[in-house]
Amino acid sequence: MTEKHARPKRRRRVLRITLLLVAVLILGTAGAGWWAYSHLNSNIDSVDLDQAIGDNRPKKVVANAQNILVLGSDSRAGANADLDHGDVSGARSDTAMLVHIPEGRSKATAVSIPRDTLITRPECKDGKGKTLPSAKRVMFNSVYSLAGPACVVNTVEQMSGVRVDHFVEVDFAGFKGLVDALGGVTVTLDKPMSGAKGGLKLDAGSHRLNGTDSLKFVRTRYGYGDGSDLGRIGLQQQFMMAMLSEIKKQDALGNPARLYKLADAGTKSLTTDSDLASLTALSDFAQSMKGVDPDTMETIMLPVAYDKVDPNRVIVAEPQATQLWEALRTDQKVPASAKNSPAKG
Repeated sequence: MTEKHARPKRRRRVLRITLLLVAVLILGTAGAGWWAYSHLNSNIDSVDLDQAIGDNRPKKVVANAQNILVLGSDSRAGANADLDHGDVSGARSDTAMLVHIPEGRSKATAVSIPRDTLITRPECKDGKGKTLPSAKRVMFNSVYSLAGPACVVNTVEQMSGVRVDHFVEVDFAGFKGLVDALGGVTVTLDKPMSGAKGGLKLDAGSHRLNGTDSLKFVRTRYGYGDGSDLGRIGLQQQFMMAMLSEIKKQDALGNPARLYKLADAGTKSLTTDSDLASLTALSDFAQSMKGVDPDTMETIMLPVAYDKVDPNRVIVAEPQATQLWEALRTDQKVPASAKNSPAKG
């Protein structure tokens, strides 16, 4: 065979090998993408709210407004045990915020519900399908341990008249992982945090906190302010704002590598309603919320008063609470009178 005829054959062979390598790379990349998607998807647990609650739910008033119940669980199960060694069984809703995002989605209002609030729990089914009768004067954070997140959603709906569109729950390990994936969150204190009862000890000023210290920060009760649960709500709201600002500052939603790291950490200990229980749904929802600026987000504590029978507990304060819930339900500005809580913390 002459050199003239050999060169085209070699070129064709090189072309075939090149095309084969390209095909392998494309398939490998697609496979990695599919693995990543499947991996993150499988991290998410979900609850079908309509099935769990039934028809006993408030009607939605403003179609394009959104109400999301954010729960922080204090479960000591699994990886959470290493983060809190308290001798506590089961789990409670350590943090509960109803986040209202108005039509237009350019701002938001977060309402914290004190865990020690005495409320009326509606009839619910527990995780085993057993019906729990309605009960009066039970602590809000006990609802989760007795009947799970769907009952917490139902309780919030019944006490507020506000339809909860979605719920998101994250536990200790998920919270720590999320902060560490961000590389920490910066908080600023106007007075020292003493570290009482094993809490975090910080001087006044700004501090960059890792995941473990951030968890201690949001759970600090006795080492800051008046040592009450109401005072702790202020720390939780402050940290939430700082965390949202950090996400915005890093453009975490616009950086694929950082977004994957954040998603992997966040979904490991994540439970949502069934409508949000996929990467696609979470991504679409996150994109729709990009217009919400943490700098314009309003944080409010549900107005409460000290209970006359047990001063260590609080009850919902009226008429402030009704005014607050009505504003959220109808997508109106929350009046100043609705923010006046007799029990301050």
